[in-house]
Amino acid sequence: MQPALWQQLDQAAAGIGQMRAGRSLTAWLPTVAPRLRPGVQALSFHVARHLGQALALRRLLAQRHLQEPVDALLCTTLALLAGEPAMYPAFTVVDQAVEAARRNPRTRAAAGLLNACLRRYLRERAALDAAVQGDPQAQWNHPVWWIEMLRRDHPEHWQLPLRAAGQHAPLVLRVNRQRASVPQVLARFEAAGLPAARLGGDAVELLAPQPVQAIPGFAEGHVSVQSAAAQRAAPLLLAGLKTPAPRVLDACAAPGGKTAHLLEINPAAQVTALDSDAARMVRVRENLARLGLQAHCVVADATAPAGWWDARAFDAILLDAPCSASGIVCRHPDIRWLRRENDIVQLAARQDALLAALWPLVKPGGRLLYCTCSVFRAEGAQRADSFLRRNSDAALLPSPGHLLPALWPRGEPVGDNDAYDDGFFFALLEKIPSFPSPS
Repeated sequence: MQPALWQQLDQAAAGIGQMRAGRSLTAWLPTVAPRLRPGVQALSFHVARHLGQALALRRLLAQRHLQEPVDALLCTTLALLAGEPAMYPAFTVVDQAVEAARRNPRTRAAAGLLNACLRRYLRERAALDAAVQGDPQAQWNHPVWWIEMLRRDHPEHWQLPLRAAGQHAPLVLRVNRQRASVPQVLARFEAAGLPAARLGGDAVELLAPQPVQAIPGFAEGHVSVQSAAAQRAAPLLLAGLKTPAPRVLDACAAPGGKTAHLLEINPAAQVTALDSDAARMVRVRENLARLGLQAHCVVADATAPAGWWDARAFDAILLDAPCSASGIVCRHPDIRWLRRENDIVQLAARQDALLAALWPLVKPGGRLLYCTCSVFRAEGAQRADSFLRRNSDAALLPSPGHLLPALWPRGEPVGDNDAYDDGFFFALLEKIPSFPSPS
């Protein structure tokens, strides 16, 4: 039997409360009972996508201070009522939200207040929705600082990532060219009755999303989940390398998607996968084993090479640096509410430190690909420009720069007008060989 909606609402509100306290939904969801988890994830992600509007409506409907559990349940329910597309009929949502309030000792005393607020919203919905449209956070469901940063960084296209963040992320797969071809994978999906389309390169979009373990060929290592934008990294780094078996470092490698893609493109590459998180490195090893690939996996801090580097320079380094993840909000809708404006300054400092530490490890004539899944220039173009000003032996090779996430017709190739499923930044840097000065 399906769990009651009130149970799912109670848990989703708890998750939203955790998110507003600074905990990611991804970290919190494993604590939810397995039978409730799928429904709670769907509800909480929907709420995160519409929380800005819900917060503005709550200020109109309940002007006095509410205890956190009550506030979280009210905001959760308003997001479900106001957000499109509707997940359940409005009166069902209200009835089950009030039931959730009555069943929870922390919200029971406020069940009447909750009922009154929600029924007022249903009666006055058009007027209340109109009243909050002048609030940028309500209109775009992002913090105001985030919206303003996008307007400064991308004055002609700032609305693209905001609109894309309100949509469900597409399920994009990377075909392991060492075990299958794109036509073979597409034929297998067709035989299984799963519509799919090629997006370009090794990327395939599964138009009818499935649980990962149910995807034909996943267990056999024929496909992996990886966005089309992320799939730009490995071929960009490897293209043009003259060494048949290059030494390659994937810094900040977990969970291993780009490490695997490097080896799928060039199985002869000597790849070192580096990450500072031992638990996440377990996932790298598991992913490589499923795909039939091997890399040298190291748990260490990339900014302290003395502790792990063997003093042999790398032909190529892939630095997918820690960032705000502002380009993948459609996949993790809570990110916009977890980040703070001053986080960007701190992350930029970390990105500069990683670039400074890893650049000496690149051999002359080699290259480093700096990338982030961020749409903010402070984590992309500004970091690359700053690095080039500080390093006279570095040159920028042709690079995609900032790719903005945008909506596109499902199943059609991505990449037109630099719009992708995820927001990314790519800067390919070459180390200029030094030449002796004339005598």
